[in-house]
Amino acid sequence: MSDELDVGDPAEMNRAELAAALHAHLAATEGLPIDPTANRWLGEAQAAAADVADGTAPDPVVTKRASQVVRLLESAGDLDNAEAAGRVDAALAVARELVARGDDG
Repeated sequence: MSDELDVGDPAEMNRAELAAALHAHLAATEGLPIDPTANRWLGEAQAAAADVADGTAPDPVVTKRASQVVRLLESAGDLDNAEAAGRVDAALAVARELVARGDDG
């Protein structure tokens, strides 16, 4: 995982930072060679994350999108790329933190 996209510890981030980090981790997988089936799941997850990446969405929307991202990434399967797998693991950690915080931020 490259240092320029190290966005920090999810537990230390506010909701807007988490939403931005979620999208950043998924966007970082765009140019990587990934299994085509898994890539479709990642594309859907990135689209859900993009909906809330600017940090202005209401908390219930952020929670819903983060939950969708978790389900999509858990369904992606083997990515066949270690860097992408690292980004997906980081995105899952961020998305799970958002879901755990619920609608209360």
